[in-house]
Amino acid sequence: MTAAGLLILRLTLAFVLVSHGGHILLGWFAGGGLGAGGLDQAAARFSAAGLNPGYTMAAIVGSVQLVGGLLIAIGVLARWAAGACLIITILLLWKLQAVWGFYLNWLNDPTRGHGTEYSLVLIGMLVTLLLTGAGDFSFDGRRENMRASRAAGRARVRLR
Repeated sequence: MTAAGLLILRLTLAFVLVSHGGHILLGWFAGGGLGAGGLDQAAARFSAAGLNPGYTMAAIVGSVQLVGGLLIAIGVLARWAAGACLIITILLLWKLQAVWGFYLNWLNDPTRGHGTEYSLVLIGMLVTLLLTGAGDFSFDGRRENMRASRAAGRARVRLR
């Protein structure tokens, strides 16, 4: 059951990260509460928050979220990807969301940003993945199981 739980956690987290990274880099899922999307929009938002140079920061954040989300989804280098995404999420929480308090902007008030609530949930998921690894239903888990099996085989050979 643990492996299934980690798979669900990974896929959910990956969907969110890829969606956000795609929105920043390529303008995916534009409209609604997200705005137009794309590097130019993200660069302007990051520059306004003091994350300069804005264009470079937008490219880094979008790339880490998009590539990290894909790696987490398939379970390759998932701990490293979770660590990189964790750093980015903490940075965005600190620079973009902490000034708005805890709660999201449920009323979509254009004069107010979103609070830290959403990012804290992501941070919890990323830390969980960082500490546990990707689980058995992943390439990382398969590699770890094969490594443990080989080590057990070598130990049995040495005992003879």
